[in-house]
Amino acid sequence: MVMLESNPPLAQVYDKISSVKTTRERAHVLQSEDECEKFEQLPLIDLKGLTSNDDDERATCAVKIVQASSEWGFFQVVNHGISSKLLSQMRREQIELFNASFSRKSTCGLLNNSYRWGTPTATSPDNFSWSEAFHIPLTKISDQACYGEFSSLREVMVEYAAAMQKLAKLLASVLVTNLDQKMEDFEKSICCDESTCFVRLNRYPACPLSQEIYGLVPHTDSDFLTILHQDQVGGLQLMKDSKWVSVKPNKDALIVNIGDLFQAWSNDLYKSVEHKVMANPKVDRFSVAYFLCPSYDSLIKSCKQPSIYRNFTFGEYRNKVQEDSKLIGHKVGLPRFRQ
Repeated sequence: MVMLESNPPLAQVYDKISSVKTTRERAHVLQSEDECEKFEQLPLIDLKGLTSNDDDERATCAVKIVQASSEWGFFQVVNHGISSKLLSQMRREQIELFNASFSRKSTCGLLNNSYRWGTPTATSPDNFSWSEAFHIPLTKISDQACYGEFSSLREVMVEYAAAMQKLAKLLASVLVTNLDQKMEDFEKSICCDESTCFVRLNRYPACPLSQEIYGLVPHTDSDFLTILHQDQVGGLQLMKDSKWVSVKPNKDALIVNIGDLFQAWSNDLYKSVEHKVMANPKVDRFSVAYFLCPSYDSLIKSCKQPSIYRNFTFGEYRNKVQEDSKLIGHKVGLPRFRQ
């Protein structure tokens, strides 16, 4: 038994479920040292090409985005238009917020009561995440009442969310156009704006059980696309060619990954790839993720026929993901919606 003090009390919860050892969890423990022998450099795309006056440069940049989305499901972007000053401010404010006591974070209603930690549905170590987060709807980011004593966070969050929203729409327009659709038509049928999207502040505390537990369990994202700003600690891994590969941090780049909805919308042209975060035994890891999500009643349908997936609403998809997580301990996702 571990019985360690922690903020949040992750170790105490781990003690309660650590006696349950599933085959999948044991395999993770045995393979954690060897499954990722090297860091992998994700496709790196300079987004200056998208704003070039040269038609060929714009087309070349768009092709790189499409190729990375199809072959990797992940890529990095530089010259993305979000200042390093803003990213640094966000990181400082984020660390200050997470340094608050557990009781303060969990009971005072901060950021629309969006605080969460661990995995409430976990019944064994293989589906428990050693992490904490604030998962904040964009509709609440400008609400001063959500911030309490962390008033300086509001201005940074407002600017950060607006910048991420702009970047996400730019990338989405490339992917939508490649599917022979107009972005204007896509936005009419799929509402992805301030009323539907989220920003998630993540902290992965140093974990003395790093060989036994994930910082964030393997999963795919249930959105159209995600933009991630991570620190230099590392720990992000993704599935490539049926193997886990570690992503080497790049201080100048943001990471973009395709979500389940773009995979379904593109009829599997774009790939929503399973990924995870490995716990670190010595240092905390911080990241901020922006999620491009539609309204719950938005209809998700493949743009090509014959369609691999049946039509479904985002609300239906979310409900099924939550139902599976409660019943079987993990997300199933798109396979539930195959024709």
